[in-house]
Amino acid sequence: MAHLEDVVADRLRTEHHELLGTISDCADAVAAGFETAVGDAPATANREKISSPLRTTLSKAGVYAQLPTVLTDVVSEAGYRLSASPVAAPPYVVIASTGPVLRSTLPSGRLVISIRLFEPVQTDQSLVYVCRQPETERPAVDVELR
Repeated sequence: MAHLEDVVADRLRTEHHELLGTISDCADAVAAGFETAVGDAPATANREKISSPLRTTLSKAGVYAQLPTVLTDVVSEAGYRLSASPVAAPPYVVIASTGPVLRSTLPSGRLVISIRLFEPVQTDQSLVYVCRQPETERPAVDVELR
């Protein structure tokens, strides 16, 4: 029997792969305004250059409003129903400095889905957020049951 986390991650990667690609494109657009680089990847030490601009870019691309539907879909695929309809706002959808985070309370715990677009990296000078350069066009997806 597959673990809940695997079912959710697989559903995201298969049924929502185009959306993940658009989310990755939005991250690239935000990172284009970063002031520095780590290796070949755009980076910033200013967290304020991520969350709000990313939310705006995701909204303009029509993605932000779709995230609650994605959350409902992956929870359903895992065999659960949400007790309330999620909205594109906390506590269900949050745009963090690393990327979108989708959350839901299930009978077995708190489901947290992180779509990681930016990685915090400690350099000699400071903590910077580096735009991920994945091997594929899709961002990294972490799924946890807490």
